[in-house]
Parts: sequence; C-alpha cells; structure tokens
Amino acid sequence: MAAMMLGDMGADVIRVDRLNPKSNLATDPRYNVHGRSRRSIAVDLQKKAATEVILRLVEKVDGLMEPFRPGVAERLGIGPAVAIQRNPKLVYGRMTGWGQDGPLANAAGHDINYIALSGVLHAIGPQERPMPPLNLVGDYGGGAMLLAFGMVCGLLEATRSGQGQVIDAAMVDGTAALFGHFAGMDAAGLLSPDRESNMLDGGAHFYGTYATKDCRFICIGSIEPQFYSLLLEKIGLLGQDLPDQMDRKSWPAMRSRLEAIFLTKTRDEWCGIMEGTDVCFAPVLSVAEAPHHAHAKARDLYIDVSGVKQPRPAPRFSRTPGQARVAPKRGESTTEVLSWIGFSRDEIAELRKDRVVG
Repeated sequence: MAAMMLGDMGADVIRVDRLNPKSNLATDPRYNVHGRSRRSIAVDLQKKAATEVILRLVEKVDGLMEPFRPGVAERLGIGPAVAIQRNPKLVYGRMTGWGQDGPLANAAGHDINYIALSGVLHAIGPQERPMPPLNLVGDYGGGAMLLAFGMVCGLLEATRSGQGQVIDAAMVDGTAALFGHFAGMDAAGLLSPDRESNMLDGGAHFYGTYATKDCRFICIGSIEPQFYSLLLEKIGLLGQDLPDQMDRKSWPAMRSRLEAIFLTKTRDEWCGIMEGTDVCFAPVLSVAEAPHHAHAKARDLYIDVSGVKQPRPAPRFSRTPGQARVAPKRGESTTEVLSWIGFSRDEIAELRKDRVVG
C-alpha cells in the first residue's frame, strides 16, 4: 500500500518480485489494488549475482523499501550500510511489525499482534471480548501510511542535506502513534478501560450503529450538543424529559430506547429523514453498495482500472492529480529496468540464462 500511495502520486515505483514465487496460485493482477501503479522485475535474491542487480538499481533510485525481518537484507548483501555506500542520498525504508530492535524484533507477527501490544485492540469491540478491526489499523494505518509518510519526509530532507538515511517503520510504533489521543485521555483519567463504555467505542448512545426494520444498519455521531438536539428532533424525542447527554450512567438506557426507535423504520426511510443533515448520520453500506451512493458518485470516489472498481488515489491534488495504473504482471519490466540501470543486452541474456532474473 505504501508503494501504491507513492506510485499513484507519480513516483516511478519498481517492485522486485520473487523469480520463483512460493505460491503457484495464478492471480489476475487487475484485482491486486494495492499492487497498482508500479513496474515489476523478477529477481532470485538467493543467487549471488542478484546482489549486484539490486545494488546497481540502488545507484539510480532515490529510495528503497524492504519488508524483511531484521537482518535478512544484510544477509542478502543489500542492507542499508551497503546500499547507502553505493548511493549516499538513498532513503532506505524498512517495514516490519515489531521494529528493527527489541526482544520481539525477530518474531513472526500479524496486524492483530501489533495492535494488541500497542493497547489499541483492547479498546475495540464489544464488552465480551476485543474484536480486530480487519487489518486496517496496524498493517495499513500504522504501517503502510506511516512508511509512505516517512519516505516522503526522508526524500525531502535528502534534497536539502544531500544525505540519505534509514527509516525504521514498525507497525507497532505507527499503531501507538495513531492511538495518541486516547493515550492522552487515559493519562487524564478520562478513558474507561472497559469496552463499550466510552464515547467513541460504542458506549455512548449518540455515537454508534443501530439496526433498522429491514435488518440493515445506520450510524450516528451526534456528539456536539446542537447535533444531538437535532437527532432528538428527528427521532421524536425533543422536548421530552431526558437525562443530560453526557450522563454516562444513562447511556445504556438511552441506547435501548434508541434501538427500539430505529427498528421502526427501514434504513432507506431513516436516510430520507436524516441523511445530509447535521445529525452526523450515514447508512452503513456494504463494500458492494458503497460505490453506488450518490456522494461517492458525485466525487468519483471509485474509479475503474482495467474493469475493476476501486478507490481513486487519495488525497486529491489541484494541479497534479494522482493516477492509478493496473498492477503489473510479475517481472514484466525486467528487461526495460535492467537496460535503464546499465546492463547490456548480452549481460541481461546471461542473467536470464542463469535464472538470476526472469
């Protein structure tokens, strides 16, 4: 995803793919949304000659991103010390779950583990147990987006200093950074450790999701007093003798009351009553429904890339808008890239013969 973000915005991204992938599963690259907007070369990094291929590529580029466990790039001969020696302005981005050091640095892990250790997973889900929010928080929010941000920061700094550096992008670090607001609330004694008891975790009746008559869902986020007052008006409770909005003890009873009200109408009926108002309302749409909403259509939020509907590049630029290109087939640009970094036709043929590249 980090490479997609950079590629969508105009960076020339070259992905180094395995020459002999572990999986034989043939996947149509059109459906690899996060693999879009780049070129691909196929290299067998286990072969000694591959090291020189990568280092000659390093000499020509501004940045490199690698996803290995700590020490693997060094064992392959393409670690940051060697790479930056070949290109002193290189920004070397390292993506890991746990970081380049610490007692867990070399352990396997996934998004769920990183967000658990950073305190985030404990805060998400129903009272009974924590619930992973897909893999959006650790992999993509704390990982990919902060790696892309780190690369851009490093590239900007390198244009001023003329020196490269290493970016240690750990998903556990990024997740903790995303959680900073709640860490501050906890330090101030304003955050309950119990799930579904805080304002933004489903505890408040005015911030959450509700089932409708047709077994669909809507959501409200009526935090500010004026928005809450409008919500009460739209659902027929304005003027009744109600507890104070921020009286936490009354939240469960008020939630039950709102649950009963929202079950009296369908999702579309509630959209007709509240959508577009300052209630802070939205229907809860499925992945298939989202592109067809009027707001998504008006903003061209979803685009067609080789017949596959997918989110457009974000954020939007007024003068240099992003452009998404279909993900490449494995190694489709190998010859083109090797020629660009100075390999002769005969050298490329020899590398192909020896199955160093393909």
